[in-house]
Amino acid sequence: MTIRTTLPIGIVSIALLAGCSDPGTPGTDTAAAPEPQAQAPTGTPPAQRTEFRIPPETFEPDPAAGFSLFATHCAACHGPEALGTDQGPPLIHRIYEPSHHSDLAFYRAIALGVHQHHWEFGDMPPVPGVTGEGAAHIIAWIRTEQRAAGIE
Repeated sequence: MTIRTTLPIGIVSIALLAGCSDPGTPGTDTAAAPEPQAQAPTGTPPAQRTEFRIPPETFEPDPAAGFSLFATHCAACHGPEALGTDQGPPLIHRIYEPSHHSDLAFYRAIALGVHQHHWEFGDMPPVPGVTGEGAAHIIAWIRTEQRAAGIE
């Protein structure tokens, strides 16, 4: 081969090899990195919720306020009575009983979103308009409805 053919082949080979490597962040194992969070419907990644705080144990949640907040922030996907839609799963279901999905799991889903795991609806994005206190009200309403349906 002449220099005319080996030089371009060498440059292309180096470019391809450089594009195949992913140095990542030094000191991290990319294979063990967590999956990215669910994306908001606009296709932009959700903002971190630094303001979200779980209320103290002395906080008294109000299921009636939870129903109103649920209707505003959750019913579009989970249905007006939390019985599910083609957009999201039913929350009045044994899968979401307290022994399987604790209140903390609901707080986490509202604050951070959650990856699809029981149903085929896709990932749930965070719910930015709901505070920790609002989440406590929503959870109180969901638990009340679950108990009424015999789910405890």
